[in-house]
Amino acid sequence: MTPADQSAAPVKSRSAAPAQNTSLHNNMANAIRALAMDAVQAANSGHPGMPMGAADMATVLFSRFLNIDPKAPNWPDRDRFVLSAGHGSMLLYALHYLLGYEDMTLDQIKNFRQLGSITAGHPEHGHALGIETTTGPLGQGISTAVGMALAERMAATRYGKEIVDHYTYVIASDGDLMEGISHEAISLAGHLKLSKMIVLYDDNGITIDGSLDLSESGDALMRFKAANWNAVRIDGHDAEAIAKAIEAAQKSDKPTLIACQTVIGYGSPNKQNTSGSHGSPLGNDEIVLTRAALTWPHEPFAIPADILDAWRKIGAAGAAKSAAWGSRFKALAADKRAEYERELSGDLPATFAATMNAYKKKLSEDKPSWATRKSSEEALNVINAVIPEMVGGSADLTGSNNTKSKGQKPVTPTDFSGSFIHYGIREHGMAAAMNGMALHKGFIPYSGTFLVFTDYCRPSIRLAALMKQRVIHVMTHDSIGLGEDGPTHQPVEHLASLRAMPNLYVFRPADAVETAECWQAALEAKETPSIIAASRQNLPTVRTTHTDENLSAKGGYELSPATLPAKVTLIATGSEIEIAVAAQKLLEADGIGARVVSMPCVELFEEQTKDYKKKTLGEGTIKVAIEAAIQYGWDRYIGPDGAFIGMTGFGASAPAKDLYKHFNITADAAVAAAKACLKA
Repeated sequence: MTPADQSAAPVKSRSAAPAQNTSLHNNMANAIRALAMDAVQAANSGHPGMPMGAADMATVLFSRFLNIDPKAPNWPDRDRFVLSAGHGSMLLYALHYLLGYEDMTLDQIKNFRQLGSITAGHPEHGHALGIETTTGPLGQGISTAVGMALAERMAATRYGKEIVDHYTYVIASDGDLMEGISHEAISLAGHLKLSKMIVLYDDNGITIDGSLDLSESGDALMRFKAANWNAVRIDGHDAEAIAKAIEAAQKSDKPTLIACQTVIGYGSPNKQNTSGSHGSPLGNDEIVLTRAALTWPHEPFAIPADILDAWRKIGAAGAAKSAAWGSRFKALAADKRAEYERELSGDLPATFAATMNAYKKKLSEDKPSWATRKSSEEALNVINAVIPEMVGGSADLTGSNNTKSKGQKPVTPTDFSGSFIHYGIREHGMAAAMNGMALHKGFIPYSGTFLVFTDYCRPSIRLAALMKQRVIHVMTHDSIGLGEDGPTHQPVEHLASLRAMPNLYVFRPADAVETAECWQAALEAKETPSIIAASRQNLPTVRTTHTDENLSAKGGYELSPATLPAKVTLIATGSEIEIAVAAQKLLEADGIGARVVSMPCVELFEEQTKDYKKKTLGEGTIKVAIEAAIQYGWDRYIGPDGAFIGMTGFGASAPAKDLYKHFNITADAAVAAAKACLKA
């Protein structure tokens, strides 16, 4: 860190707690090491080396800097701590037991990695108190933390530093920094100068395969410096060096990486500084030797009263800090306080539903012929005017995704009052940052890219689903209908792939009305992330009769009933609804009763009653599904006697209309398929 970096202090620095004496610090750190090696040994599974090596930095951080309250673990202005090196989960569980989190009992530690315990193999958000995010897939934690740090800056701008003023701390591993997503994340954090993000890098030089130099020869510190971070290297077992580095980081106007050189498996005579302590238990004999080396003559899982008491006092000290914040919060104007409480709760404004209903009615009357990406933009113009906590963005495709609504200002390194984030070409980092913003609470993040690039975002989308976070991805250019960009950009397998993911809503609206309904359903799903797959090409309004009910929230519904006794049910999504409606007219002109079912969200349809699904699908009718994507997943609706009109392989480069004809996704093809099924 340069002298200039150290002297810059635009952000208030909170003084550290007094230093522990060396003996007490060592004993407190050794308590973490002992619990980690004992729990991993009892489970015969896990990663003891990381918690043993990182115990010193964790002890300094938690005892002298981190502002948390174990008795009020969701206190809004607490510091956020992310264990990006999630394989070292016993570090976090040991800390929580020692600090006095009510749910983290010694029995939970003893049942590490066992069915029904809250001490999962990797930290799971929602399983135990105080776990800010699920980590384990390397790179995700540090990248999610960027979103948390960004949310803190934005919330502080809106509500003031008396209400929002906290740090985001991360302990990251070699693996976190090697994963590609971390490159995207640190670049974004450096660009935005998220100075209240401090990363402690467990610089132990060991991976599962062996020494880090087997696969890495880059300079991590230089990479961070190039990304506009401060970066320093210290002795990760020197408590005072760790404390001084954190104090300096708190005074900086940039995010900071502190590379803490540590010994993995610290204290293990035969396995420290080797991959042998990385992902396997030390073994009973080695644990005996380690206890002796650490001067820890206590039984497994036993923490001496004086050491436990020292940790519990640190945990108890957080109560005064959270109480002081509560007093400041009560001093806010009543309307401001109520608004912040609503935003933190995730509840939508009371006027939202009525506003959306009025907007739907206008759309049915006006009958616009918009691409659904444009319909999404128009819906956002309405939504963002009602929900101030909406935070949009795009991966350098703002004009194509249409995710920026009227009046939205960009977030910049010098102005966090905006509500639109230019993520750059960083799809994966964008998705992880959105998760961090949602986990921080107070904001509803949404962003955009092309549907084909969900491949870049998928691990973060999966974690959002696993953690039950409301993040909304506007994925445009949703089929071969995007045209000339060709098969590299034309998604064919993506809808089926995303629909296979648990707890993810995949919306594919057919017109402006359905788009508004899908947005409403996505926003009302507080514990489910959503994809809104939107078209590039213009589409007619098919919902020309207004209904107060959100039909898209049912997942599937009868859009157009048969005028003759129904023999065929045409099921379609998105842009192919137009084809289904045309096919219905052709079939009925030939005396074949046909009905059209719109299926904007398969997952919501599956949540309906059995009777509703049977009625909607049309018992006794031939089913023909139409979607410009692969067939996978549609067989459960069309059955062995039905037909599918769609893609069987990759697309091609040509105008959209030519592609639909080339791949035989037409009304004539649907009619022919229906007639063939009826004759069979």
